[in-house]
Amino acid sequence: MLYLIDFRAIMNRRVSMEELMNDQMNTPVSPVPTSGGNEQTMAIISLVAGVISLCGLVVPIIGVPLGIVGIVLGYFGRRAAAWKTYATIGMALSGAGILLSCVPVGLIAVMRLLGPKVGTTFSTISSSLP
Repeated sequence: MLYLIDFRAIMNRRVSMEELMNDQMNTPVSPVPTSGGNEQTMAIISLVAGVISLCGLVVPIIGVPLGIVGIVLGYFGRRAAAWKTYATIGMALSGAGILLSCVPVGLIAVMRLLGPKVGTTFSTISSSLP
């Protein structure tokens, strides 16, 4: 609708093209929406979750969920420049916590798969000894 009115004004020569362009170029731009300031909280929680997820080597059930929470909150916490370092460290610790949580689970899986084979090998060796 606005463009239609401007077009009619140009056609009737009431407004020159330069005036129209200056008016359009000088219109205020809406400000960039600012966040509610939760980046600091997210960065700190990411750091704390990353440190706690490192305990996943001992208790694997807490390492993976806390690691995921730490990575997600760290990603959103990186939006504030002042807390970007804390959020990045929290993301790194959370990633390490996830990896360390997978180590005991992997060892248990390997022992379950290879356990019977290793047991029969050792029993064969011990029975062949004099």
